[in-house]
Amino acid sequence: MDATKDISQGPDRDFVEYIVKQIVGHPEAVEVARTVDEMGVLITLKVHKDDMGKIIGKSGQTAKSLRILLRVIGSKNNARVNLKIVEPDGTEVKMDDSM
Repeated sequence: MDATKDISQGPDRDFVEYIVKQIVGHPEAVEVARTVDEMGVLITLKVHKDDMGKIIGKSGQTAKSLRILLRVIGSKNNARVNLKIVEPDGTEVKMDDSM
């Protein structure tokens, strides 16, 4: 693995940023951060407070779909990818991930 590779960038981060910016009403407020640790890749998503409902979706279906697609991207790259959606007040959106 190349030691100079920027781990804050990746196809998973780019995917989330592109999809979310197409969904929300305030694309300029979308912030996507990517961190890598021993647990895998963590994508942290922050959006404008008015767009939280669009990202979570009815009964959490939009957020669940994003997480499923990230798992597919992760499996293609042999990585575990998780999505954390952060509320505008700084708290994390808790989702039941069981299927």
